[in-house]
Amino acid sequence: MAVELDPPPSVAELAERTATFVRDVVVPVEERSGGVAPDDAVRRDLQAAARAAGVFAPHVSAEFGGHGLDMRDRAVVFEEAGWSLFGPLACNIAAPDEGNMHLLEAVATAEQKERYLRPLAAGDLRSCFAMTEPAPGAGSDPAALITRAERVPGGWRIDGRKWFTTGADGAGFAICMARTSGAPGDRGGATMFLVDAANPGMRVLRHIETLDESLSGGHAEVAFDDCRVRADDVLGAVDEGYRYAQVRLDPARLTHCMRWLGLARRAQHIAVRRAAERELFGSTLADLGMAQAMIADNEIDIAASRGLIRQACWELDRGQPAAQSAAMAKVFTAEAVWRVVDRSLQLCGALGVSGDVLLGRFLREVRPFRIYDGPSETHRWAIAKRVVKAARR
Repeated sequence: MAVELDPPPSVAELAERTATFVRDVVVPVEERSGGVAPDDAVRRDLQAAARAAGVFAPHVSAEFGGHGLDMRDRAVVFEEAGWSLFGPLACNIAAPDEGNMHLLEAVATAEQKERYLRPLAAGDLRSCFAMTEPAPGAGSDPAALITRAERVPGGWRIDGRKWFTTGADGAGFAICMARTSGAPGDRGGATMFLVDAANPGMRVLRHIETLDESLSGGHAEVAFDDCRVRADDVLGAVDEGYRYAQVRLDPARLTHCMRWLGLARRAQHIAVRRAAERELFGSTLADLGMAQAMIADNEIDIAASRGLIRQACWELDRGQPAAQSAAMAKVFTAEAVWRVVDRSLQLCGALGVSGDVLLGRFLREVRPFRIYDGPSETHRWAIAKRVVKAARR
């Protein structure tokens, strides 16, 4: 069956409105701040403007105030939101909140949806997803999970350390992955818990200094010490956390790709405008062969990334296994976006290195994506394993 890539007219119109909103309203705010994460008051102002423009929370079902877009339609709209580092934040589709909304809508009970999903979808609070741990705990290999939850009267006690918990500082709640059976290295035995930020057993220890600085709440190290939660704070079923993680992770990898693809297009736009205007050696930069090659390679990387993303989205929407296509899209897009931003900066020369354009900030922001959501090397390993397994059948 052919993969349908063209969005329906209503989605194309939403994407166009999103593009206009991001360029007219969000980009000026981003440029004033140099692309560094804004404070919560600015977040709320941007989200109020997005709501007024009708481009807020497009991925969430209408029941919770969104447009109910499927993955293929999200690809079109999220790419436009990603034109600015703050576009996803304004539209309430930034990580980790967007992935958490997807997970809550798929797994949470009705009471949990009202308590956590509804205010998150409305932008009344932010959230975080606490899975990654300092070595030797869970990272590229989630089965290395060390944080443990033990049953106690009335619920559970969670103990452990997490780090690179994006958005933890200022989040209203966390989704915490903890081991409830087995030992580190076992492929099962994890459970997800909903933990309110006011819980005295959860503490943000520090902000981790990183290359990227555009995400609200930063990347934090978080302690869970004698953290008591109720029995009904379990998200989904006990010992099924790894299965639910896949509900979140494959779509979240793709939505990351969509957003960063928008930023790659922005970098290309800046570079092409500069190349068309900059005169040297008797012609414009855009008339020189080496510059043309970089511009062309950028276009190829952007188009190829878009195709891989939409193929994986099509498979997810049809309920097909999409781990292989999502992994390929993630690896290629993460590396292609880096190449596009890097070439764009090179095309702009000294201007690209300067703070007069944000290409240097973009380069810092996109580089960690080759590590976040699974390093390229881990995905390549998994891709190859699946290919070899199929060949041995």
